[in-house]
Amino acid sequence: MNPTTLDLFADSEPEQQSRREQIGEQSYVLRGFALPWLERLLPALEAVLAAAPFRQMVTPGGFTMSAAMSSCGTWGWTTDRSGYRYTRHDPRTDAPWPEMPPVFFELAQAAALEAGFADFVPDSCLINRYIPGAKMSLHQDKDEASYAAPIVSVSLGLPAMFLFGGFERGDKSQRVPVFHGDIVVWGGVDRLRYHGVLPIKEGQHPRLGEQRINFTFRTAQ
Repeated sequence: MNPTTLDLFADSEPEQQSRREQIGEQSYVLRGFALPWLERLLPALEAVLAAAPFRQMVTPGGFTMSAAMSSCGTWGWTTDRSGYRYTRHDPRTDAPWPEMPPVFFELAQAAALEAGFADFVPDSCLINRYIPGAKMSLHQDKDEASYAAPIVSVSLGLPAMFLFGGFERGDKSQRVPVFHGDIVVWGGVDRLRYHGVLPIKEGQHPRLGEQRINFTFRTAQ
């Protein structure tokens, strides 16, 4: 399967009971929370990627990121040799980022509320694609204008080992396995914790193939 192609005609996902696991004072893993949304979520993702395809970004240090990226919403997150920033337009085309699909917005709000954060209004959704071997180094989400809103991170496809650290890069990190349909939400006193993803292991997901797709919802402005 082409990594950018989603099999929308595969068998339905098995029923899984959603449950909440606390990993920090104001941080939770919502197991299977996204599964009931999949039949609306995946076609919406296809439409976003048709308008703003995945691409490999370069860090200010000149390194090409192993995770491919796209964005939707009012603000898209980008990185290049000049720095990290939010933009209203896709730098490749100068076109506005695709609108955030209603199902994306609704899922992000519902997950935030389940984790104790009411009135979450995301204006940015960063979409990452990880193929086997791709990873994300420990980092903080700190390019936003305010840290009052939580971060909502949705996992689809291959499983991953999510690293959830402290407030310094060198602090010990928890290793939290995340699976298809899981959502991690952190905010409040935990908002600036370091986090990352260990290299994705080889595998084949029945719906998404050899890839993990991750949505990160934020309030950028």
